[in-house]
Amino acid sequence: MRAASLLLASLVATVTAACDDPPRFQAVARDLDEALLAVGGTASDDVWAVGADRGRGPLVLHYDGDGWQRLATGTRGDLWWIAPVPGGPTYLAGKDATILRYDGATFTRMATPGLAAHTIYGLWAAAADEVWAVGSVAGRAGFVWRYDGVAWRDVPVPLTVPAVDDFGDAVGFFKVWGGPDGRPWVVGGRGTALRWDGAALQPVPTPADDTLFTVHQAGELVVAVGGGTSGALVERTGDGAFVDRTPAGARLLQGVWVTADGDGWASGAGGAMYRRGDDGWRPAPHDLGLDVESLHATWIDPDGGVWAVGGDVVTAGLDNGAILYRGVPTIPRYAATAPPPPPTPSCPAAEVDPVPAGSIARRWNEQLLGAIRRDVPRPGVHARNLFHLSVALWDAWASYDATADGYVSTTRVAPPSDLAAARQEALSYAAYRVLSHRYGRAIGGPVSQACFDGFMARLGYPTTDTTTAGDGPRAVGNRIGAAVIAAFADDGANEGADYADTTGWTSVNPPLVVDRPGTVCVDPSAYQPLNLAAAETQNGIVLPSGVQGYIGANWRAVTPFALRRVGGAPYFDWGPPPTWDQPEMKAWVTQVIRRTAELDHEDGATLDISPGRYGNNPLGADDNPGHPQNPTTGQPYPANVVPRGDFGRVLAEFWADGPKSETPPGHWNVLANQVSDSAGFARRLGGVGPELDPLAWDVHLYLALNGAVHDAAIAAWEQKREHLAARPITLIRYMAGRGQSSDPGAPSYDPGGLPLVPDLIELITPASSAPGQRHAHLARHVGKVAVRSWRGEPGERGAEVGGVGWIRALDWIPYQRRTFVTPAFPGYLSGHSTFSRAAAEVLTEITGSPYFPGGLGTFTARAGSYLVFEDGPSVDVTLQWATYYDAADQAGQSRLYGGIHILPDDFDGRRTGHDVGLAAYAHAGRYWDGSATP
Repeated sequence: MRAASLLLASLVATVTAACDDPPRFQAVARDLDEALLAVGGTASDDVWAVGADRGRGPLVLHYDGDGWQRLATGTRGDLWWIAPVPGGPTYLAGKDATILRYDGATFTRMATPGLAAHTIYGLWAAAADEVWAVGSVAGRAGFVWRYDGVAWRDVPVPLTVPAVDDFGDAVGFFKVWGGPDGRPWVVGGRGTALRWDGAALQPVPTPADDTLFTVHQAGELVVAVGGGTSGALVERTGDGAFVDRTPAGARLLQGVWVTADGDGWASGAGGAMYRRGDDGWRPAPHDLGLDVESLHATWIDPDGGVWAVGGDVVTAGLDNGAILYRGVPTIPRYAATAPPPPPTPSCPAAEVDPVPAGSIARRWNEQLLGAIRRDVPRPGVHARNLFHLSVALWDAWASYDATADGYVSTTRVAPPSDLAAARQEALSYAAYRVLSHRYGRAIGGPVSQACFDGFMARLGYPTTDTTTAGDGPRAVGNRIGAAVIAAFADDGANEGADYADTTGWTSVNPPLVVDRPGTVCVDPSAYQPLNLAAAETQNGIVLPSGVQGYIGANWRAVTPFALRRVGGAPYFDWGPPPTWDQPEMKAWVTQVIRRTAELDHEDGATLDISPGRYGNNPLGADDNPGHPQNPTTGQPYPANVVPRGDFGRVLAEFWADGPKSETPPGHWNVLANQVSDSAGFARRLGGVGPELDPLAWDVHLYLALNGAVHDAAIAAWEQKREHLAARPITLIRYMAGRGQSSDPGAPSYDPGGLPLVPDLIELITPASSAPGQRHAHLARHVGKVAVRSWRGEPGERGAEVGGVGWIRALDWIPYQRRTFVTPAFPGYLSGHSTFSRAAAEVLTEITGSPYFPGGLGTFTARAGSYLVFEDGPSVDVTLQWATYYDAADQAGQSRLYGGIHILPDDFDGRRTGHDVGLAAYAHAGRYWDGSATP
């Protein structure tokens, strides 16, 4: 009996001691690929943790009391915060103005007032139909939105909110939270705190100087945390003032949560945890050896369990994610599933042989166009590859011809009995060797190589046969392929070092940070690379990793086709390049701003883009008198009236050279192939003489056309390197920074500023920025210059438009993707204009007519599906050209609508292309008729 009593007492003591032991922290997850940025829920068995997107979509985890599940949102971009509503739904928000609504089965992206530049850092949901969101643009220009169950709407920010710097933008906002009274708090940069009073946001002073990252309220207690090099923690009870309660020695604090009974937890740099007690906030070590930059968020569940999440979130890595938990019971670990291995590169079935009815030259040309689309857009590199493939195809064809001269390989081969089969085989091996050499290691190279291999297999040619001996077609092709590769290995392109600059160029100007207003220039007339880095750390750190390089700085040194240099002079000299301070510059930049304003497809303006009303320009002009009639039909061209904004947007995107395009040299190959495919088209050189078979026509065409675009790249990039002229984004922002040049008696006057133009370029005044007026949203910038222009890429490009509106001129951006903005090389002169006019000259000469077959070339952009930069067009838009010159002119004009060039870039590019194209056609003719080789 005594023994039993002692045993019972021992068990009671053991259990009591166990119950008295405080809960310990456990690492539910660590070393995740993605940082976790927010944690929250409605119960201890309804827990959410969300975070970064490292290539698989944002990390969204849910714990249901039994285990963890990763949910796929179907969206891309980091998610910074979460707001679960008891009974549903759950709101999630983050990058690209993204707010998602999860109903328990489906994630739905909500329409917001924001653009892709807006990052939402904080959410608070009082109910399903009362939700608040806050954020910033690269740590500045803080915004507050409110959802009422119908739509998200902008909430005006008090003008008394501190500015982040001398540009006057409000500080960024990072979190929002409210109590049962429905009056949320907003915190942000420079110790800012705002409170909703039921009608407006009102500033509330705090003792903090650094950024306040997170705020939480429970009952009468409000706590906000933040800091910079050291931490900051401020508290307020009831209607009292905020007081500093920062724990001694605390570093940056980013997460905080308090309860109605006064308990509270905070987290921050180095994975540190702090707990609120009767004597203030004290360190609460977890002893987990956690190696993270910061625990970014903290939450206390209704059962008292403490959750904290984070990772490497202070810098832009957003990886090394972790989840901590303190409470009872033990939470099962989250075991991250490894991403699936990358698929074995394979060629899409439709791309193995896209045009099986074409000649063998055409089919290899299509292979190259596919490889260009997969690679990064380097116009000079791709023009060179188009030309060198054309040389290989030509030389293989010419080796069996008694008259034609080869370009690299001049050896003739006795025609075999089956000449067509021999030519197909020889051309294929020559093309395969050149393309494999050029694109095997390029971006998208494994897929391109799979396509080359797949096409050879379809033709029945083993790629492993590298024989070069004898006069068999396989040997002929392999020899020619090797000869072309060797002939141009040291042609000045620096192919062996992936075309790296050999000139030692360095920019005189610091990079222009696109997400920050204005620009800083040593020489505003000089090219300025862009910093496209996405400022996704909460305090807007912009890293140098996003700075553009200079594509093609050495391209003037590349061996041309027909161009000939006189002494050491440039191939072309059109006089001095445009400079920011010459009198014409104001008109040039105004024209660009006007073009971007005209991208508004809802302004009611229309344009007749029929060839009867648009086109037929003299060289180097945009008079657009139109053509009196179609020479094929003898009838006037019918009207083609479209919304002006849709025309401008389609024009800008149709000719764009961004990712997944053929770039302008390849684009003109596409157009040339369409010409050759036209019904009833007669393949006669110069439009006269005997008709050529499709293969003969194609090899003649490609040699001249791609010799021309290759030379166009050399000529244009020589001018770019010679003059290093600025792009519109530099010119407009710099001049806007100086002010306005029209009214000496008005604010911001500077002779070097932008001209004032009613309804386009205006001063922001107290009257124009009053509530309800056109500049109301720019009221912080009274006295500065505003422009009516495209606002920027929308958050959801497939369903939204950025739209045209009044923006600060210092923030002007071109109509381009946010990840592209402006090409990575100088402006003057336009590569598009040079490529396009050169190609148009060749097509005019080789067909014997400037007109497209039938007197009309067209392309139709389908409503609601064609545009990539934003949703649109609103109606079907059919681009029409009577002549190749009309198409080339529109290519040049497109760069003004797209905000990429000013007028002299375009016109001098057209002039250059004119000379380049005629010279290339004449030079190609010498190889056609056998007069090239004595």
